[in-house]
This record gives sequence, structure tokens and C-alpha cells, in this order.
Amino acid sequence: MCLGIPGKVAETYLQNDLPMGKVEFGGIRKEVCLVYVPEVVVGDYVIVHVGFALSRIDEKEAEEIFGYLKQMDEAESEETPDLRSEI
Repeated sequence: MCLGIPGKVAETYLQNDLPMGKVEFGGIRKEVCLVYVPEVVVGDYVIVHVGFALSRIDEKEAEEIFGYLKQMDEAESEETPDLRSEI
């Protein structure tokens, strides 16, 4: 199973003739290859997996995915015991 994470394109540029960009994930910017989505522009949302943007999505879909990721994080926090309380 692969997990693609949504991010917002903050910058686009060419590097060695490949479309590249800086994509923001919760305040952290990472370099991402845009070769599979050369039509994206600054402000677009993309799904990124292992450094490659695989598809363009709209803001509504990105927010929906962010909500699912938050729910997963909250569920994991509830299931994981706080080991510090057992010391």
C-alpha cells in the first residue's frame, strides 16, 4: 500500500530540464518532481509520493484528505499508551 500526501505548490522551476517545485506540507517545504503534472501552477494542490507529484487535486479534496489524516493521527494517539505514565 502506498500513501500519497497532499501538498500545496509554493514554487515551480526547471532543474536539468525537469519541471520541479517546492511543495508545502504543513509549513514544511520539500523539493518535488512535477514531471507527471507539468500543468500545475503555484497555489495548486498535488498528491506526492516519494518525491513525485502524481496528480493534481482541488483544494476541497486536499482539505478532505487532511481531515482523514488528522483522524488517523487522533486514532493512533488513543490506541498508543503513554509509556511515561507507567514509569
